[in-house]
Amino acid sequence: MTKTAFFLVCMLTAHLSLAQNANCACCTEDHGAFDFWLGSWEVYLPNGAVAGENRIEKIQGGCVLREEWKGSNGNFTGTSYNFYNPGTGLWEQIWLDSSGTVLKLKGKRVDNQMILQSEGTLNEDQSESVQRITWTLLENGNVRQVWEVLRNGVAESLLFDGLYKKKQ
Repeated sequence: MTKTAFFLVCMLTAHLSLAQNANCACCTEDHGAFDFWLGSWEVYLPNGAVAGENRIEKIQGGCVLREEWKGSNGNFTGTSYNFYNPGTGLWEQIWLDSSGTVLKLKGKRVDNQMILQSEGTLNEDQSESVQRITWTLLENGNVRQVWEVLRNGVAESLLFDGLYKKKQ
């Protein structure tokens, strides 16, 4: 192959690569910040009991992470849609489940954690409560999810503490 032909092949390859990335609206580093949660998981409570199964996959051309939760008793299911909003620079989640719960969260990744929380609600005593969920990527590839209620910024109660282990 001549130098000119080699140069043309290199330029064409670079152009095709740039064109592919230009056609991939959600192929940015920010859009990949929650990819550590992708996969099929078995989820365990702190006492070692199985809480349920969870599958997280990318849909809509890689722009949305869809979560499909099934509790260990099989009666409780839930779905969340998670996405990076370039307009706000934040990740957002909407959770819907078989008990009728709707939860909307926003936040961002900080180091090895994705931290999302709800808007504040005013309590009768004029304090403010928010729900915060933190997903932590552990060194062994597992993920820990902690769901807390904060009152005036201080953790008041723990709603869920689950350890995600990839299904074999």
